[in-house]
Amino acid sequence: MSKHPILYIKRGCPWCREAMAFFQRHAVEVDLRDVNLSAQNMQRMIEVSGQTKTPTLEFGDFIVADFSVEELKDALAEDPETRMELGLGDNYEDD
Repeated sequence: MSKHPILYIKRGCPWCREAMAFFQRHAVEVDLRDVNLSAQNMQRMIEVSGQTKTPTLEFGDFIVADFSVEELKDALAEDPETRMELGLGDNYEDD
């Protein structure tokens, strides 16, 4: 598994900014990959998620594509092991 989760973004995307702010608030270091700046990043995002929308999170087998922060929280609630691996305790929903 990658040391840090990979967050695929597009510059100017408001949902991407919200996702980056969420991870920053919770001190989760992410590997940002702008898919508009790299065809390789776009191809990888498509490979792991089957789509072209951002933000998309890849952390091992845990993939959340085209999400809002609320949708990310829902996905994390369903996968507590990944939530803990990311360093998010039970208070991640409080913001």
